[in-house]
Amino acid sequence: MPRYKLTIAYDGTDFCGWQKQEPFAPDGAGLDDSPRPGEGIELKLQPQGMVLREGEARPRVLMRTVQEVVERAVREIVREPVNLKGASRTDSGVHARGQVAAFTCSPASPDLVQTLELGEPPTVVPGASAELAANEADSRGHGGWPIGRGVERLRQALNGRLPEDVVVTACEVAPDDFDPISHCTSKGYSYTIHASRERALWDRRFVQQVWEPLDVAKMQQAAAGFVGEHDFAAFAAAGHGRLTTVRTIYACAVTDLGGSRVRIDVSGSGFLYNMVRIIAGTLVEVGRGKIARERIGEIIEGKNRRNAGPTLPAQGLCLEWIRY
Repeated sequence: MPRYKLTIAYDGTDFCGWQKQEPFAPDGAGLDDSPRPGEGIELKLQPQGMVLREGEARPRVLMRTVQEVVERAVREIVREPVNLKGASRTDSGVHARGQVAAFTCSPASPDLVQTLELGEPPTVVPGASAELAANEADSRGHGGWPIGRGVERLRQALNGRLPEDVVVTACEVAPDDFDPISHCTSKGYSYTIHASRERALWDRRFVQQVWEPLDVAKMQQAAAGFVGEHDFAAFAAAGHGRLTTVRTIYACAVTDLGGSRVRIDVSGSGFLYNMVRIIAGTLVEVGRGKIARERIGEIIEGKNRRNAGPTLPAQGLCLEWIRY
């Protein structure tokens, strides 16, 4: 049963985060979960003001997520149900250059291997149930992807079935017990800011606009205060759901990229919900002169969310890498 590790990059703008979401009704009413002939996974919102006739099924809604999109592509290639597990549950609108995910599949039978040529149209309807995927695999013998077929060929096949805003950048064979979450030793994020009275245009989806110049030198001095093991309760969103707010930051740096661009890089053993975006928001307030650079330690020690800066929007955040 080979296990594969994928490194994935994506533009998070049109995704509702990494993690798969359950279908829901826009107004909280019941769902019609019965499959319809030929129904795919792209389910649309009920138009505003739409009136349903008596007995008419209410449309289902599915949030578009990276996990769902990649898992569907994997299922189409290996032709069997798979469980794709990702290392980081990035929020809606957050980008990634180095997300890591893994799945296990069957080694595949020789007969099926002969049919898996690149460019072959998928035989499982996108969004099909696990039962349908399994039946499709059974109809050809067995699903799967043997290690001997090659990880680069698997990567190319996956990219041929992925939409334009997500791509698999690397694929490798992983140990059978590889866990993208528990085996992770560190993660690195970046947050990019466009500090100018002129609007960003070409890469506006990947930067956060700040309408005034920032004092980068002060931000750099303040960033050093985050390094080390601390209780980051002041830099976590309410309802973060973690038993402890103690985390270790290995590095925090601010770089003037020129052209009104400022980049914040943070790496650590792990992060709380919205932690990097709050750190970035605090450093921006330092750059604006709203928070003194010497106060970082005081804010950390105070453990009061109100003393830190705002939670900056998701669009400037990018998951750069994950290490094991």
